[in-house]
This record gives sequence, structure tokens and C-alpha cells, in this order.
Amino acid sequence: MRDTVATPLPKPARPGAAPSAASAQTLVFAGSKQAFAHVPHTTGDDLEAIVQSARAQFEKGDWRNRTASQRADTLRRISTLILEHADELADLHTLETSIPIGQAKGMHIPRAAENFTFFADVLAGLAGETYDQSGRYLAIVTREPVGVAVLIAPWNAPLVLSSMKMAAAIALGNSIIVKPSEYAPLAVLRLCELVREAGVPEGVVQVALGPGHTVGKTLVRHPETDVVGFIGGTETGKKIMADAASGLKKVGLELGGKSANIILESADIDRAIDGSLLAIFAGNGEQCLAGSRIMVERGVADTFIEKFVARTRKLRVGDPFALETEIGPMAFEAHFQRLLAFAATAKNEDRYDVLTGAEAVPGMDRGYYFAPTVVLAKDNGNDLCQEELFGPFATVQIVRDLDDALERANDSDFGLAGYIWSDDLPSVMRARQALKAGTVWVNTPMTRDLRAPFGGYKQSGIGRDGIPGSIDLFTEEKSTLIPNMPLTLPKLGA
Repeated sequence: MRDTVATPLPKPARPGAAPSAASAQTLVFAGSKQAFAHVPHTTGDDLEAIVQSARAQFEKGDWRNRTASQRADTLRRISTLILEHADELADLHTLETSIPIGQAKGMHIPRAAENFTFFADVLAGLAGETYDQSGRYLAIVTREPVGVAVLIAPWNAPLVLSSMKMAAAIALGNSIIVKPSEYAPLAVLRLCELVREAGVPEGVVQVALGPGHTVGKTLVRHPETDVVGFIGGTETGKKIMADAASGLKKVGLELGGKSANIILESADIDRAIDGSLLAIFAGNGEQCLAGSRIMVERGVADTFIEKFVARTRKLRVGDPFALETEIGPMAFEAHFQRLLAFAATAKNEDRYDVLTGAEAVPGMDRGYYFAPTVVLAKDNGNDLCQEELFGPFATVQIVRDLDDALERANDSDFGLAGYIWSDDLPSVMRARQALKAGTVWVNTPMTRDLRAPFGGYKQSGIGRDGIPGSIDLFTEEKSTLIPNMPLTLPKLGA
């Protein structure tokens, strides 16, 4: 197990004095329960200075008035710097999230770099619109940056998710204030330093530190901020939407999920098992898009469950800094205790049969290690099938057929994603149409095309990432009408 020592805290990516240390968050490495950093919260005058600096830089226009190609060049430099500092960023990321280092280096860091190159390419294709139907006027439609964007990032995948919002907002000319989770601020802080190093002007990218109910709320309600991008829990998203409404601010909310993962008799079962394991256990299971409700057709249920449980028991749980580790500890104590409470429910109610796990990992009490868990649920209406557990915790339901699976899949407050495993094209097409989810994965887990929209139905959010959704969130449309010929106007009062 890695011995964790105090880690120097990167300076906040903003001008002026360091945040006041009147309140601070102690960061604890989940693999050892040892503190490694104290992160001061940004409060009072420091928080006000951040907002005013972002506003002043936006009005000054040093960044938004650069050409699209100039901004694109800077975004590509950011991407290069991320890859050059990949080991440093991965270490910080694993230290504060406990996501295995192999996953941090193999997916999280490359994807963060790709987010910036992606929006650099988007800039090359941006265009306005013109309309000339009447013959008398030319209507020109252009887009302008909204202003100061508040970007609130979660703790479970801070680099991937914050960089998507950051890249979109600054590519389109906005100033931004990033508020990372108080549980995982360090990798985002370092990313923001690299953004400035790449040539983004001072003041365009700011960082505010602290909890959402104080620091985040202040930023969302502040009269000098214009738009809010949030990724996190549904209940928090509702509060953010209410706070933003006081200023009629635009909001983009990517919220919780309880995604159904449907396995039909027509599926390649071994491939479905591989994909289902990734869908629920990658990233320690702490993912909003996890395929946590597995619905397997009766004819293949025994085979699927036997193999899936056997593979789950073989998952390598351990030190997140070890390359062989597949599941690390839960990110922090409160979340670990919450999962243990759900495990107790699974053990003590006759609506469930625990097939494996549902406990702390025996002999690993040095850290917050929760055993990968599979529970057979007798119906879809219970808490374990309705609440977002946000961990390596899968429920399995045996369904009669596709109709039964689709009815259960849509019986949820959430609608972020859905999975369907089948080699029967009519079944796939019917599931694709019927699933009430923003993304449907067919015979694959969790792939993304960054051009395509990503977001959810129902309680899973408002708005979409991707090209159209990001442009809509971070720009305002302006119509300019110009006569095609001199006009003879009525002479009122002549």
C-alpha cells in the first residue's frame, strides 16, 4: 500500500492573494485514511475578487476578441501540456479520487487532453447564418460569448468532466470560474495552472475552492455571473437551478443516473458479461452512467449470473496506485458508510439475495474498501433499484422478455443512459426507440462521440454536452437586420 505524505498545494489559478484559511478541507487518501493536504476555502473578499476579475477580463476582451484560430491554437497548447504533465496529473487524480492509476493514465488524462483539441476543431467549423427571404432585408445571425461562466465539477471524474465544460466555455470566448469538488480539487487546480501557462490571459480562468452550499451557491447567485454548468447529484442540481433562477441565468445540468443494462437471449453472453463488468465496476463504480440495474432475460439468466458473479469475485481490489488494481477504495468515508448502509439493507430484507459482496473488504480496514457487490432483486420498485448507489454495487433482475425489461428500465426517475445487449436487430431497434434515456449503448459499454449530445431525460438533467448543446449554453444568439436597398420610411409627425 502506498505511503501517503503531505502534498504541496498548488496555488489557486487566479491573481491576487491566496484564499483565506479561515476554513479548509482536509483531504484524506482513501487507501490509508491518512491526511495528505489541507485545502483552504475561498471566502469573503477573495471570492468577490475572483468574480470581479473574471468580469473585468471579459469586458476588457483580451480573450473573447481573439480570432477563433488564435483561441484554437491556445486550446491545442493546453492539450499538449496536459499530456506532458500526464504523470503528475494522474498522481493527483488517483490520490484524491482513488480511481486506479491505470485508469487515470489510460482514460482520464488522455480524455481531458482530447476535450481541448476537440473544441479547438469545433472553432474551425463555427459559422453564422444569413436569411434573405423577403428581398428587402438581410438578416445576419451570429453567436457571442455569454460572459462569466460558473463551472461546478464533481469528485468522481474531476479532470474529464471539468475539462469538457472548461474547453467549451473558453473556446467560445467566455471567462470562467471553476469550482471543483471540495473532495477532489488538486488535479483541477493543476489543470487550471496549465491552462494559464498555455497562454490564456490572466483572469479568464479562475478557481474557487470550498463546498457547494456556500462557495458554489454564492457564485451561482452572484449578479456578475451569467451561466452555470454543473455536473453532479440531482438534488444539488435542483438547488442550483433554483438559485440561478433568481438571476434568470442559463443552466446546463448533467445529473444522476440509474441506468438499465438489458441482456437478451439473443446476446453474445460472454461479450455482454465483459461489457457489463466494465459498465458497473470501471471507475470504482462511482459513475453516473454506470449500468447498475442489470436486467437479464430468463433463458440465459442462470448462465449470465453464474459467470458474472464469478468474475466479480475475481476483481482485483487494492491500492489504487498499483497497476494491477481494478477496484480501489471508495473516495471518502461518508460515501463508504453510505454504501455499507445499502449493503445492510440488501442483507436484511427478503426482497434481495446477496450473491457476492455487500460488505467492507475483509482484512483491508486500513482504507475505505467496499467489496464489489451483486444483489439479486425480486422487483424493480425497491430502494436498491431506484436510488443511485454510486459505487461497485449491481442489482440483477430476471425478466420475462424485452417488453418486461423495457417497462422496468423506464420505471425510474432517471434517464441518463441505457444499455442493450442483443444480436437481433429488431430487438435492438425497438429498445433504442423505447428506452427513455439520453444515450443508448448497443453491445458496448460507455463509449462517446464528442460531437454527439450527451445528457439525460427526467431527473438526469437539463441540456447536453457535445457541439450543439455546448454552443447553446455558452453563447447568445444575435440577429442583425440590414436593408438591401434604401428605405422609404413613414414620416410620423411630419
